[in-house]
Amino acid sequence: MATSSANKRKKNGKQKPGITGNEKKIVATNRRARRDFTIMDTYECGMVLRGSEVKSLREANVQMTEAYGRIDDGEMWLLGLNISPYASTGSSAFGHVPDRHRKLLLHRTELNRIDARVQRERLALVALSIYFIGGRAKVEIGLAKGKKEFDRRQDIARRDSDRDTERAMAQYRKF
Repeated sequence: MATSSANKRKKNGKQKPGITGNEKKIVATNRRARRDFTIMDTYECGMVLRGSEVKSLREANVQMTEAYGRIDDGEMWLLGLNISPYASTGSSAFGHVPDRHRKLLLHRTELNRIDARVQRERLALVALSIYFIGGRAKVEIGLAKGKKEFDRRQDIARRDSDRDTERAMAQYRKF
């Protein structure tokens, strides 16, 4: 029976920290996206990054409030994501451009399915969160439909009524 290389590293005691674990370390979330859009589906995508971008992400030097996805020529790109330059990079020659377009990695069938839904249903691709799994940076992309002002008001009213119900039940439990 063959053992995986991760198991071999554990047995030898030479396991690299943070690489073999499958825990999800969230770097940044886009809370505004869930407020302004109704999320229909979510997808996990890999990102093509440079070394200094990964180091900046590990320090959570990222702003994603206006990040969105676009499909061009059969490839998905992430636009509007700002990863600040890494502080310890001495010169700009080794750094990165903070606002560059970043390629997202998906299986071809998923990409075709997403592209068809975006074209057919007039949906937007919105970045929801960035996180690390097993040492690799991932971004969660959501297929989203924009909310109107009255939809937001309904959400606020529903949240307030739920909060009032919880308070009333907590008061009932005290007695």
